[in-house]
Amino acid sequence: MGRFPKSNGYTHILVDVDYFTKWVEAIPTSSADHNTSIRIPRFGVPGYLMTDGGSHFIHDAFRKTLAKYDVNHRIVSPYHPLSSGQVELSNREIKLILQKTVNRSRKNWSKKLDDALCAYRTAYKNPMGMSPYKMVYGKACHLPLELEHKAYWAIKELNFDFKISGEKRLFDISSLDEWRTQAYENAKLFKEKVKRWHDKRIQKREFNVGDYVLLYNSRLRFFAGRLLSKWEGPYVVEEVYRSGAIKINNTEGNCPRVVNGQRIKHYNSRTPINVESNIINTITPEEYLRDIYQPVSDSENKEVCDSVRKQSPKLF
Repeated sequence: MGRFPKSNGYTHILVDVDYFTKWVEAIPTSSADHNTSIRIPRFGVPGYLMTDGGSHFIHDAFRKTLAKYDVNHRIVSPYHPLSSGQVELSNREIKLILQKTVNRSRKNWSKKLDDALCAYRTAYKNPMGMSPYKMVYGKACHLPLELEHKAYWAIKELNFDFKISGEKRLFDISSLDEWRTQAYENAKLFKEKVKRWHDKRIQKREFNVGDYVLLYNSRLRFFAGRLLSKWEGPYVVEEVYRSGAIKINNTEGNCPRVVNGQRIKHYNSRTPINVESNIINTITPEEYLRDIYQPVSDSENKEVCDSVRKQSPKLF
């Protein structure tokens, strides 16, 4: 995340987020390259690592490090922040906290980063029903403000003797798995609710292999040119993934890329009209009436009147 105003030699922030507990690890870095991206987390090696397609995340040294520790690396679709929504949400919250705590010159953000992380980790998260701190350590965090105002639950727990305090801590640790299961169920219900709301607002489109599509150029969203279309193409769909990503290629077949399905739309080719096959035959009104008009004889007219008289005698 960055680039930020230079603070003690740092200009970027390396952010790691655990998708289950929402725990955030962030460290200031002097640059955004593969040397600063290769860090071993304090809680162990992750099983899966999801990143964007930045040059520092696809560097050969970075890939070798992940292969050494058997980490499954997944790269999200470019120009689609929703693919890494949890990280983008954490970045936004950390930025908002830093905006309210840094000085006017904004050059002390590296010193305020730890305070921002503490505020984020101890805050209550609606999807889980608890804070990331409680999800990791199995207990609530005692904040200085609660001790200053002598909150009942904080003072009561701090006045335990060593034996009772140890027993309570063992009970909290034994209940940690139950809390995490409850947080998982709460997050699952919350995501299902958000998905139903999201599906009502989008238009579902299906793409098949061989379809011609247009690609939305996200850069023109901020730097739009006059009389310049924001859709590029046409491209040909080569593969459709279950995750919503689609592999496309240009008509020459020398520019394959993987994009999110929300950034493309169907391409309708402008085929020329064959004038000879679309000739409209025109006739005069007299010819039309002569074709549709068929005179009725007196005997046929009498038969029709007799049948109507039998069915509806009141009409006569």
